[in-house]
Amino acid sequence: MVAAALGVTAVAAATSVWTAQAGQTGGGSAGPGASARPAAPKAAPVSAVIAHASDRGEHAVNITIDDGPDPVWTPRVLQVLRDNGVKATFCMVGTQAEAHPDLVRQVVAAGHRLCDHTVSHDTTMDTKPPAYQSQQIVDAERQITKASGGVRPMYYRAPGGAFTPYSRKLAASHGMRPLGWNVDSKDFERPGTDAVVATVKGELANGPTILFHDAGGDRSQTVAALHTLLPWLTEQGYAFGFPVR
Repeated sequence: MVAAALGVTAVAAATSVWTAQAGQTGGGSAGPGASARPAAPKAAPVSAVIAHASDRGEHAVNITIDDGPDPVWTPRVLQVLRDNGVKATFCMVGTQAEAHPDLVRQVVAAGHRLCDHTVSHDTTMDTKPPAYQSQQIVDAERQITKASGGVRPMYYRAPGGAFTPYSRKLAASHGMRPLGWNVDSKDFERPGTDAVVATVKGELANGPTILFHDAGGDRSQTVAALHTLLPWLTEQGYAFGFPVR
């Protein structure tokens, strides 16, 4: 990947597309005779420039967690964050949010922020027509908002960094700031906990936004790395913030 710290997003070499969850989602549909809820007001537009900076200033980090929620790993990540008093941004896949609304609401209740990571995590988004990009972004926004009980995602992160000018402008018009990253922990590759920790420490000079994952396979290395990194970052004097809006 090309480093997002340089202001350039990256596209993963291989396509990774999540399979939609089958069956009725946790939220359910209103039964016969139920009164329809009024549509939520549209979110105010935000900047379409890809965000990297932290709202806590220069000596701060933004912890971002991608691809969930996952019934095994998201609760463990939430526990580590809680133990260290850290708030994070969770970039959720729409079908995962739809399948696990209880976890989405736990994330919100703990004070973390939500981010739209598309419906199906297609890392070739930037090669697809605008209609497809719109469906992936807007449908995921709807899925996440419904699963959360009405809390909208505040950011949009393209899978694999596959942003386009169109997708950035579309997300921004829906109140979701495009979100990049500066430090890729490489936890998705499961290189070992020590390697994840070393990568983050070695790349912190690139900028504040750090990428981790809570789904897509065994994330025990991610959880263990966070156990080590969060106290270390505090010891180094870093504040924990959210990406700028």
